[in-house]
Amino acid sequence: MARPAPEMGVTLREFTEADAEALFSWASDPRVVLFQRREAYARLNEARRYILDHVLPHPWYRAICVGGAVVGSISVKLDPAEERSGRRSSRASVGYRLAHGYWGRGIATRAVGIAAEAVFAEWPWLVRLEAMADVENPASQRVLEKAGFVREGVLRSYVVLKGRPRNMVMFSFIDSDRERTKAFQPHGEQLAHGL
Repeated sequence: MARPAPEMGVTLREFTEADAEALFSWASDPRVVLFQRREAYARLNEARRYILDHVLPHPWYRAICVGGAVVGSISVKLDPAEERSGRRSSRASVGYRLAHGYWGRGIATRAVGIAAEAVFAEWPWLVRLEAMADVENPASQRVLEKAGFVREGVLRSYVVLKGRPRNMVMFSFIDSDRERTKAFQPHGEQLAHGL
């Protein structure tokens, strides 16, 4: 599949309630939610409620845009165990979803790279960014490897997805990896202002 043209660069921006239809377009696709905990949405109102109840209050949840169109989402969540202990979390996890029509174009890889660069800049105390991909999802594993994440190993029966224990591949990106992977933001790809 052809890569997006330079004028169709990848950007990240905050969600608004007006993005509900875009979110619904991929959140209702069983191929996109196959490796997620929840089932595909059946109604647009589910996407709207998700944005209002989960996305907007989240500290770092962004729309993945190509040429200004919202085609996916990416979020970074601080480690809740460290946060509950009253310590500033040195660890966070990243997750992403992309509309099926945009798979295989390098968009998710660029979004993960942009997000990693942004959160390390915004949260200077952050030391480690983690991501997990299902062992049966090699495409997501490639996204993470191409974005500079290091494969650490397989966590057996680590999560339950749709009632089934799943083996997950753990990846990490640590602060010092940023020097090794300086190609995060090629021309035309950036974080939208104000993030």
